[in-house]
Amino acid sequence: MTRYSKILGTGGYLPEEIRTNDDISKTVDTSDTWIYERTGIKSRRIAGANETASSMAEIAARQAISAAQIAPEDIDLIIVATGTPDRVYPSTACLLQHRLGIKHCVAFDIQAACSGAIYGLSIADQYIKTGAVKHVLIVGSEICSRIVDWTDRGTCILFGDGAGALLLGSSDEAGVLSTHVYSDGGYEDMLYCPNSQAATEANKHELGVINMRGNEVFKMAVNTLERIVDETLEANNMQQSEIDWLVPHQANIRIIAATAKKLKMSIDQVIVTLQEQGNTSSASVLLALHEGISDGRIKRGQVVLLEAFGAGFTWGSALIKY
Repeated sequence: MTRYSKILGTGGYLPEEIRTNDDISKTVDTSDTWIYERTGIKSRRIAGANETASSMAEIAARQAISAAQIAPEDIDLIIVATGTPDRVYPSTACLLQHRLGIKHCVAFDIQAACSGAIYGLSIADQYIKTGAVKHVLIVGSEICSRIVDWTDRGTCILFGDGAGALLLGSSDEAGVLSTHVYSDGGYEDMLYCPNSQAATEANKHELGVINMRGNEVFKMAVNTLERIVDETLEANNMQQSEIDWLVPHQANIRIIAATAKKLKMSIDQVIVTLQEQGNTSSASVLLALHEGISDGRIKRGQVVLLEAFGAGFTWGSALIKY
């Protein structure tokens, strides 16, 4: 018997505080117009003082579990993608497992920056296809606002906080058609966040905040995503016209537009949350997917292409029949 994985439910959570471009322009030399024209971002959410990656993950996860109409104890595996874990260890996934009241399942974190959700989906798909598990909870949860230098105009305008969740289940019908994930650590210095707690003598002066060479990252992202779009279509013997929806990582509207152009898709066929959420790193693809499903745009039977690019560099795609 051939096993497949299928989306059973999604969830999402955004913190209450909204920080607009105008708010940022009060402390940094920038403006709403300057930010929006270059990024497509108007505002982003900021986690509350007592919120954590695991607390946000729990809210998104419970929504996905409810939508899937299963009990928490039916979950066999929890994968949390995050670059802002509650603790170095135990993993945020273990903390989430406890919050959900699940005693017997496997739980671990992955760190693939903005590609984390795609990596998590790919891992979950393999577990289900081998028959090792039946239900996998994938969560991307990030508090980017705590690792951003709010005096650095190049980065503080980009990032926001939030959590997205996806419940994947075993099915006799193909749901996840293919996943494609890659990494190349040779570009480590283009986009990184130092770990100040484990710093060597040589780099102990570095603050634990996001560092990015924006123009270079932009060029690499556009070129890399174009190649993976071609690979994904070829692997599934599909034409561009057969894709109903593009759900991209929400990094920059120009990157999103370039990928849509590659697919010959109208921007109306792209789920864009960037304007009001900013870049929520590993949470962004799952938050966008949840929005597209919950508002009724993405319908059962439609073909959806997910894609992301992040620090590492890491990148990936997933083609899904919802």
